Amino acid sequence: MRTAYSVETVRAAERELMARLPDGALMQRAAAGLAATCAAMLGRVYGARVVLLVGSGDNGGDALYAGARLARRGAGVHAVLLAPDRAHQGGLAALTRAGGRVADDPYEVLAVADLVLDGITGIGGHGGLRPDAVPVARAARGSNALVVAVDLPSGVDAGTGEVAGEALWADATVTFGAYKPGLLIDPAREYAGAVRLIPIGLDLPSVPDAEALQHADVADLLPVPAAESDKYRRGVVGVVAGSARYPGAAVLAVAGALRGGGGAVRYVGPGADAVIARFPETLVSDGSPAKAGRVQAWVVGPGLGEGEGAGVAEVLASDVPVLVDADGLRGLDPDAVRARSAATLLTPHAGEAAALLGVPREKVEAERLASVRELAARYGATVLLKGSTTLVADAEGPVRVNPTGTPWLATAGSGDVLSGLAGSLLAAGLHARDAGSVAAYLHGLAGRHAAQGAPTTAYAVAEALPGVWRDVTGV
Repeated sequence: MRTAYSVETVRAAERELMARLPDGALMQRAAAGLAATCAAMLGRVYGARVVLLVGSGDNGGDALYAGARLARRGAGVHAVLLAPDRAHQGGLAALTRAGGRVADDPYEVLAVADLVLDGITGIGGHGGLRPDAVPVARAARGSNALVVAVDLPSGVDAGTGEVAGEALWADATVTFGAYKPGLLIDPAREYAGAVRLIPIGLDLPSVPDAEALQHADVADLLPVPAAESDKYRRGVVGVVAGSARYPGAAVLAVAGALRGGGGAVRYVGPGADAVIARFPETLVSDGSPAKAGRVQAWVVGPGLGEGEGAGVAEVLASDVPVLVDADGLRGLDPDAVRARSAATLLTPHAGEAAALLGVPREKVEAERLASVRELAARYGATVLLKGSTTLVADAEGPVRVNPTGTPWLATAGSGDVLSGLAGSLLAAGLHARDAGSVAAYLHGLAGRHAAQGAPTTAYAVAEALPGVWRDVTGV
């Protein structure tokens, strides 16, 4: 599990550790890891040209001490001091003793740099780069140098992943002690490049603010049938999806559901002929959801079209877990969801989330973490917010950040496959937060496998699911 902690938590842990260490020891630990990472990226340190962008905080000190280490190995190191009167004096002295210099002309040294260390702002920065730092940051990004961010890219919000102004894109970020949420969540995640964590001995709480599943975590959560399992013990998922206008949504939701570990899929809706033609094992019904037969979870919403609120209300009135997606989210009543005794998983994309919150779509995309938390609180439900970074949140516990996926998943019907997959995992017995985050993880991997760097289709994503399931479990 990759875990991330808030700025306040990290700072408190740093203060506690610094109280037990000699003065400056913690910064030296960070600088040593930073310098080693930069050396590995350069390949050859001797003769390399390194530029340090140094702000007034501890990140600037980390950059200066790391620069001193590189200078002692033969690199030509120049420091660009953005706040000369407030630069870290110990770090500046160490750089000078090692043969590094303060740059007279920042643009001259940036033009020929092999590597730039971004130590302009630290984890407490908000609101983008200051105006005086913008020209230097642009020159760094416009050069041919590798840009390495110190702890996080300057200009991004460490705690939320928001980017409220101009920020410096990095090829890699070296972060210390713990991941910060902004390194995992877009739009800030895009600015971070490849992220490497340097342990520095922080004593952190057992419950993080955000977390990202990895293969082993997903493998532990996936349902495995026992010797005496039958389709009912494995879980039956009901799917209410599709319409005369969108019959394909029914097929794709069922495709995802059949590959989610449950024992059977019951389909209710006008797309029965299309579903049976593709998946004859599906149990179909042309009546209401209540008359379809026994299920352990429902999926409702994909491709329903307008005016199908009765089906959504009937499913919400059941006493089993329910996943609501797409058209099922239109006009969803928070009180009806909060009154449910069983779990509810909502799976909006940014536009649907914006409608539920009554805000512009752009606000949801810019403030993904705040938006998913607000939705979970307002509806008393687990919320899977789809997008470039898919987030899963509920009233308790850390927000789950999905680390898999590809932009090629932005294709018609992809969300229908995800809904069916997550609903089947609900029926198999996973809690809503686990079902949503495991489904997003597998769906993202399947998207990568199906696309292979080229356009793909939602059905190809569904077909790729068994292969990625085997990859995750090592079967």
